Amino acid sequence: REQFSLLSCLLACILLTYWLFISTYKPHILHDKSYQYLNLTTTLLTINEQQIWSLLSYVLQVDLWKPNSAYLIQENSQVDVHVGRNKTQWLRRRLRQAHIHNEVLISNLQTEIEKQIGHQTSRKRRSEFQYDYEVYHPLEDIQSWMFETNRTHPHLVELFSIGQSYEGRPLYVLQLGKRTRPFKKAVWIDCGVHAREWIGPAFCQWFVKEALNSYQHDSSMRRLMNQLNFYIMPVFNVDGYHYSWETDRFWRKTRSKIPRYHCQGVDANRNWKVKWCDEGASMDPCDETYCGPFPESEPEVKAVAKFLRKHRKRVKAYISIHAYAQMLLYPYSYKYATIPNFNCVESAAQNAVSALYSAYGVRYRYGPASTTLYMSSGSSIDWAYKNGISYAFAFELRDTGYFGFLLPEALINPTCTETMRAVKTIALGLLKKCSK
Repeated sequence: REQFSLLSCLLACILLTYWLFISTYKPHILHDKSYQYLNLTTTLLTINEQQIWSLLSYVLQVDLWKPNSAYLIQENSQVDVHVGRNKTQWLRRRLRQAHIHNEVLISNLQTEIEKQIGHQTSRKRRSEFQYDYEVYHPLEDIQSWMFETNRTHPHLVELFSIGQSYEGRPLYVLQLGKRTRPFKKAVWIDCGVHAREWIGPAFCQWFVKEALNSYQHDSSMRRLMNQLNFYIMPVFNVDGYHYSWETDRFWRKTRSKIPRYHCQGVDANRNWKVKWCDEGASMDPCDETYCGPFPESEPEVKAVAKFLRKHRKRVKAYISIHAYAQMLLYPYSYKYATIPNFNCVESAAQNAVSALYSAYGVRYRYGPASTTLYMSSGSSIDWAYKNGISYAFAFELRDTGYFGFLLPEALINPTCTETMRAVKTIALGLLKKCSK
């Protein structure tokens, strides 16, 4: 009995090293004030792994924010978790017994959520006169903004759809650039691959606004728009993003239904046809990193892949905007190896991070995704690189965990301003020949 008691205690503490999703349903937390957000530092505990997996399923329901899957937790790493208030004290007591440092960063998530989704009536009223780029917008607002941007800038903007989502929503893309010649080099930028990362779509809108507003007086932006086309997809995962506004603020995946399972959705950044469903991806439909039933099973992924394949000779850079970690990542994600043009890509990343730092002194780490963040298979940057796009980057925007996915609207401006500098630096680099 004493041995089992010790085992139980260790299992409670090992939650920080081996988190397990025990519930296949996500809480509808837009209407639930009983959730908190904890930051934890893991300690490696040695115990029979089979015992952990068999017993932990009865312990606690958690929602991992960072990392996004149990098997990615490493020794002496930071773990961010969203947990029910009624279980917080129990969890913290066990953590103290195991001498694992932890703190509650957000004690009432509902209050923070309401700050970002509240006052929609007044927000819409403002947007009739002037679109507000310093607040988060629901999908309907973003799509209306795209149509208006296309209408008011006919010489620099073209709006088109590349397909439909699982739930039938159009997948809109904005093409930015001066129509000087038919076969210009191009840069692809997508945002909102993971629904809960609202700062992503906010940045894509910010990029379009800055590119159009500065075209006349900023010589570097004018040069970029004259010599390059930018394909901007403000919301990649339209179904998931809509769901994150209407039902579950922390929804991550797409919204496709999986036959014979009641769990919904696929991780759109594990569904690409490159080392699909290998390390760093899950075959369990209830996991946040579920790779899908087959590569490009998600219509959103398939549509973007089809478009990029069609234009692969012109698209020279692929940029995907995510959150959160403050990192700039490039291939490979699925293996520990150096890409052939490492020197050129590393130099571009270093210059981009330096440009970002010059705005507000915010530091970003940069490097191959597998070693800088974690190993993952079926990612978009690996697919882009494999398909001939020599410069493939994924940004993980602010912050490093204090606010997590609930980055306050007050930080949209500085986050987008510094990221704009980084993206411009990458794009300007394409206009020069790398000789390294």
